[in-house]
Amino acid sequence: MPVEMIGWIAPRVASEIIPPQGPAFSNAVVAETARVHERADFDRVLIGYFADAPDGFIVGARAAASTEKLGFLLAHRPGFVAPTLAARKLASLDQMCEGRLAVHLIAGGNDADQAKDGDWHDHAARYRRLDEYAGLLRRSWTKPGPFDHAGEFYTIEGAHADIRCHRQPHIPIYGGGGSDAAIAALAPHVDIFMLWGEPLADTARFMARVREACARHGRTPDFSLSTRPILAETDDKAWDRAHRILEQVQRSGRGPDQRENVGSQRLLAAAAKAEVFDSCLWTPLAAATGARGNSTALVGSPETVARAMVEYYKLGAGSLLIRGYDPLPDAEQYGAELIPLVRRYVAEADAEQGVSGQAQP
Repeated sequence: MPVEMIGWIAPRVASEIIPPQGPAFSNAVVAETARVHERADFDRVLIGYFADAPDGFIVGARAAASTEKLGFLLAHRPGFVAPTLAARKLASLDQMCEGRLAVHLIAGGNDADQAKDGDWHDHAARYRRLDEYAGLLRRSWTKPGPFDHAGEFYTIEGAHADIRCHRQPHIPIYGGGGSDAAIAALAPHVDIFMLWGEPLADTARFMARVREACARHGRTPDFSLSTRPILAETDDKAWDRAHRILEQVQRSGRGPDQRENVGSQRLLAAAAKAEVFDSCLWTPLAAATGARGNSTALVGSPETVARAMVEYYKLGAGSLLIRGYDPLPDAEQYGAELIPLVRRYVAEADAEQGVSGQAQP
């Protein structure tokens, strides 16, 4: 089936090696980043969520107004907007961009970051809340008449939304997390379970856990896998570039800190075992940054990296999220050199397995 390629959009230019430039929200940066990804043939861009960042709904609306076909994956933390209101906000944005929206539900993996917005629930409670919240989103989008709800976190009477998603029955729901609590909370709801780039064997084992949990709810999930490709004309030149990036990260002074979320701990555990896994999965950047989010790199020529990405597709990752350390030039390079190869090799892999084309959610 066609692979879904996901990029990254932010309201200003920044990365682990580029200090934030300009105002916290730049109309020009949002519009240009969206257009760059559309020209590069990305299917979607992820709009991240940070406790000190501009509102993602507004970023998505600005980006949608600047593009015609690019999709958006809006990260959203349950708990700060009532689920019935969030359902209407998401449906409204999906109507505005004519069906190009998906939502990525994240419970929040850092107590200090949650506290910035006044959330004092612990890790386990945040995932129980996500489970309840996701169910209320889906009911708001699909229930034909008013409904009541009495749960652990929400008590609602007579809820009803006139606004429904452009995409029926509702927008795709993405979610991720490395803990048992994350899997249990997401299994009843998620359409696509998001993973960070771990070694292939570890990825296969984790996917099996998620599939087993989803099967208990009569669901079959798809997967998305996130990595940081570092490309150059040859493998040797790509490794030289990767080491230069690592040196820049180390000189930046933004060293690793203690990560609470299990996903980061899994990446750090892999980094402690080896620097390189499989053909070209490189872990030192995860170690150098404390595995803050998507931080393992695939290093090599476009050919080498594309073939490595397709190995994750063969495991079940029908979506591949890629983000560079120099965001806009890297996105352009991915569009020119990497994405066409990935799509070609995916088509070849499908042909070998006799898989017919099928659109992603």
